[in-house]
Amino acid sequence: MRLPIDPEYVLRTARRLVQIESVNPAFCEGRSNEVAVAGVVAGALERLALEVTRREPEPGRITVLGRLPGRGGPTLLLYAHLDTVGVEGMAAPFGGALRDGRIYGRGAYDMKGSLAACLGAVKALVDARVEPPGDVLVAAVADEEAASIGMTDLLAAIRPDAAIVTEPTELRLCLAHKGFAWLEVETLGRAAHGSRFEEGVDANMRMGRFLVELEALERRLRASPPHPLLGPPSLHAAVLRGGTGPSTYAASCRLELERRTVPGESEARVVQELREITERLAAADPSFRAEIRPLLYREPFEARADSRVASTVARLAREVLGAEPARIGLPFWMDAALLAAAGVDTVVIGPSGAGAHAPEEWVEVDSIVRLAEILAGAAVAYGS
Repeated sequence: MRLPIDPEYVLRTARRLVQIESVNPAFCEGRSNEVAVAGVVAGALERLALEVTRREPEPGRITVLGRLPGRGGPTLLLYAHLDTVGVEGMAAPFGGALRDGRIYGRGAYDMKGSLAACLGAVKALVDARVEPPGDVLVAAVADEEAASIGMTDLLAAIRPDAAIVTEPTELRLCLAHKGFAWLEVETLGRAAHGSRFEEGVDANMRMGRFLVELEALERRLRASPPHPLLGPPSLHAAVLRGGTGPSTYAASCRLELERRTVPGESEARVVQELREITERLAAADPSFRAEIRPLLYREPFEARADSRVASTVARLAREVLGAEPARIGLPFWMDAALLAAAGVDTVVIGPSGAGAHAPEEWVEVDSIVRLAEILAGAAVAYGS
């Protein structure tokens, strides 16, 4: 069932959301976080007569949940996040300018255009007086761009049967995305005056040996059998800190690295890969010392193409777009992985645009209107 979408409402809502600053404080201390934009979203949901709940997982960090009651069937969640990354290098980050069918500004593509589509979808249901088979939830969550405290908190309170995550996909059906692990490796030496070579042990030199082995591991990962949607896993050395001055042997050198994972890999496997390197280096030089510290791990995501929600969304996308949507995987991480890990049948589809995390960001207006139509149709079809 296809429902008519109010394109002016979607456009107006998307521009209004972009015009409200919601930079995640993790990117710039003292920014205003999600409070203001959460208030606007809550007001929009209340005007549509949805039941609205505000959650505050941390002070000043707001998640908004709207509920459109259904007939007792399975619950469907429409997901978007409220926060954005920083605005460095942007000329008018909160202008919401409309040019050539595009809305410009921070968060237009990632992902306030998607949030406007979610609101446009439930407005279509309300305007048509359609009672969906099950409850339809609209979640506008805090903190996706940093620690995902919004999604973690929300999953402690609700368990929908299915979720459509509306991160941008160019209206393609995303069935997988990579995970990641952040780790710190510290090589240990002994501090001494630069003239005392007999006393000093250079931790930076030891890190050099580790980096040679790490590069070899990265080549092996890139050459491993690729995931059909995501390609091979990868890693990179991100931040290196060692030493205190030119005349001192470095007592410590610390490396922060990121390992991108594919389905089937685990944090334990990632740590073991690094441990094997340090063990080989210690076997060659018994004085070699290093420590490995996991910092953060996020699981990869993978959905079945024939799952109930994926099949429903694929059918609606085909009807709205007039062509079969491509099935893709994406290299970046999303809250979809947290939903799937909680047992929620999850799929990802979102609008077209460009510039996520970049100085120029925009979303195509037509794509968010089409996304709204896909979401509205899926809300009616899922569970019926």
